[in-house]
Amino acid sequence: MAMLTDLYELTMSAAYLESEIEEIATFDLFIREMPKNRDYLIACGLEQVVNYLQNISFNNEALDYLKQQGIFKEGFLNYLKNFKFTGELHAIPEGTVVFPQEPLLRVTAPIIQAQFIETYLLNTITFQTLIATKASRVVNAAGGKEVIDFALRRVHGADAGIKGSRATYIGGCVGTSNVLAGMLYGIPIYGTIAHSFIMAHESEIDAFRNYTDAFPDKCLLLIDTYDTIEGARNSLIIAKELERLGKRMIGVRLDSGDLLKLSKEVRKLFDKNGYKYLKIFASGDLDEYKIEELLKKGAPIDSFGVGTAMGVSKDQPFVNGNYKIVEVTNRKGDVIPRIKLSKGKKTLPGRKQVYRAYEKGMMSMDVIALENEEIDGEKLLEPVIRNGKLVRELPKLKEIRERCKNSLVKLPEKYKKLTNPPVYKVELSSGLKKLMEELTQKYMRG
Repeated sequence: MAMLTDLYELTMSAAYLESEIEEIATFDLFIREMPKNRDYLIACGLEQVVNYLQNISFNNEALDYLKQQGIFKEGFLNYLKNFKFTGELHAIPEGTVVFPQEPLLRVTAPIIQAQFIETYLLNTITFQTLIATKASRVVNAAGGKEVIDFALRRVHGADAGIKGSRATYIGGCVGTSNVLAGMLYGIPIYGTIAHSFIMAHESEIDAFRNYTDAFPDKCLLLIDTYDTIEGARNSLIIAKELERLGKRMIGVRLDSGDLLKLSKEVRKLFDKNGYKYLKIFASGDLDEYKIEELLKKGAPIDSFGVGTAMGVSKDQPFVNGNYKIVEVTNRKGDVIPRIKLSKGKKTLPGRKQVYRAYEKGMMSMDVIALENEEIDGEKLLEPVIRNGKLVRELPKLKEIRERCKNSLVKLPEKYKKLTNPPVYKVELSSGLKKLMEELTQKYMRG
C-alpha cells in the first residue's frame, strides 16, 4: 500500500532527505468548504488510516520498480527499505458530525513521514466521509424506515464498493447487499431476487414458488417484472401457501414505475385481503430527495434499497479535502507555525483543537482554537497514535455507527434540511486569529 501514492510525495521525500531536512512537521487534514446542499459531514475512514500507518513499508518489488524509474538515488532507496511511521496521530472519532476547516486528522512526525502519507489519507478520509454523509441524508429522509445499501454494482470499483458499504452502515443504513463487506466488517447482508430469475421461468407464479421453496423463512418477492398489480396478486397466493405451512412471507419489492401510485394500490390490495403484515420494499434509482417526496405524499413504503445515488453521492460526488502543513519544529526545538496565504486557500496555522458547545443537549457552535488555549466545550480531537504505536483501542463498527446516530441526534433538525440548510456556526478562537494576523503581516512584508 506504500505505493498507492502520488509521485510528488516520493520526489519531495527524496529532496527532504538529500537536503538533510529533518524537522518535525504537523499537518492538518480538513475539508475546505461544504459541498452543495450540505451543512454537516460525518467523519469516516479513520480505521483504515490507522491500519495503513501501522503497516506501511516498501517491499523489494516496490523498491525495484522505483529504481527502474531512473530518478531516485541509491541513498533514498536505501532509506525506504526501513521506512515506517513513527509519529503521532490525533483524530476526530469516526461517526462524529464535523464542519469545514476543522482538522479531522492532525499528524505530527518527521517531515518525510508526515508528507509522504498525504495521498492515502486524503483518498481514504474524503471518500468515506463523503459516502457516510450521503447515507445519513438518505436515512434521515426515510424518517425511521429502514434503508439498505444496494450500491456495489454501480460504484467506481471494488475498493470503493467495500469502503463505501462500510461508510453507508456508519451513516445509518441497516445493512448492505455487499457480501464481502458483510464478511469483513460484520455488516448485516440483505438480498431478494432479480428480474432475470422471474424471466427464467415459464410463469411468474412458478418463479415465486421456486424461490419460496428455497427460502421459506426469508421470502420477499419482486413483483414488477410484468404487471405489478398482477404480481401482487400472485404474491398473495404465495403468502397463503406459506401460512398453511405455518410460515409468513416478509413482503414484496417494487423496483420501477410510479412508486407512489403502485405502493398505494399494492397496500390496499394486501390490506383488503387481510395481509396487513406484508411489507412493501422499494428500490430503483432512489435518493434522499425522492424518498422525502414519496413519504410526504403518503407512500406506504416500509423500507428502501438505495444504490447508485448513495454509492457515488450522485448529486455531489466529491468533497474538497486538503492536507496542509501548519507547524514545524526545527533542530533547535523551536516551534514555528506555518500558514498558506494563497487567495481563497488561506490555512489555519499551528497545532489546534476543536471545541464543541451545546445548549440544552443540542449542538450550538464549534470553536477552532490553538491547542494550548483554554476553551469551554467538548474536545473533539483525540490522540490515536503516539511514537508510531496505537494508544487507544479502535471502536467496533457498531460503536462507530452508534456514535454517528447519537451525534446526529444532537444536531438541530434545521441543519439536516436537504436543500439550502442554514450554516452551522464555526468560530476561530482569539488566539488563532491573533496568530494568523501576525503570520500574515510577517509573510506579506517579506
